[in-house]
Amino acid sequence: MNPRHFISLLDLTGEEFRYLIDRAITLKNKRDPDYQPLKGRVLAMIFEKSSTRTRISFEAGMCHFGGSALFLSPRDTQLGRGEPLQDSAKVISSMVDCIMLRTNSHETVTTFAQYSSVPVINGLTDLQHPCQLLADMQTYFEHRGDIQGKTVTWIGDGNNMCHSYIDAARLLDFNLNIACPSDYQPDAAIVKAAGERIRFFASTEAAAANSDLIVTDVWASMGQEEEQKQREIAFKDYQVNTKVMKTAHSDALFMHCLPAHRGEEVSAEVIDGVQSVVFDEAENRLHAQKALLEFLLCSK
Repeated sequence: MNPRHFISLLDLTGEEFRYLIDRAITLKNKRDPDYQPLKGRVLAMIFEKSSTRTRISFEAGMCHFGGSALFLSPRDTQLGRGEPLQDSAKVISSMVDCIMLRTNSHETVTTFAQYSSVPVINGLTDLQHPCQLLADMQTYFEHRGDIQGKTVTWIGDGNNMCHSYIDAARLLDFNLNIACPSDYQPDAAIVKAAGERIRFFASTEAAAANSDLIVTDVWASMGQEEEQKQREIAFKDYQVNTKVMKTAHSDALFMHCLPAHRGEEVSAEVIDGVQSVVFDEAENRLHAQKALLEFLLCSK
């Protein structure tokens, strides 16, 4: 039987997404050190990019569940010396129970999934960041309940996080407003597939009006450092600040996947203010990851 992979949120149904959210909340609130469903199991973690939250959450999650995790980088394996991805996928998957990749190219993850005999998890690519959305939605559900029918506003780059928010809108049935520069809009095919749930706005205030959740990300992600100055100019009118938050509902939440650059994509007053839940959001990477690992590796 083919393994169940998690490459994008669309590998889940809406019902499964909600199950993972509920399960993550349960695991967070009722941790049982004797519950070790992954005892003897091994997760291979392949990192082409630096990581704090992704690495710690997966490694700690495996430890909590009685399993173990291997940190693999291209510098230390044949991945960095030109071994074909399909060969690496076949070899690594023959020795472990699950593979998580945080890579530059989305194709790296899809190729691994094609040739792997065990579940493959997308820990981040240039196209998608689905694990972050599990944590983000868990955080919203904890603070405000179900997000169905609510309005979320994305401000900034139409990047991998934006793409995963678009997919989340499809699965959980919420509306997504997007404000981003014309040269940095999300992938047109991903937008089209989400239909009328997605709306674009010319200004941040118009996009945030009457929203329940405001989300942003850094202007220049890893690998885009050479574009920093150019992006600072392009995104100068796309900061989430107090003025933007005041146009949203009074109980709207603010999220950011971190790390954040105060004074650029978000003001210090917002990210350190009472509407910000960024540190709950960061912690929930652990609980959401545990729910995902259990979902993929444990029989129901």
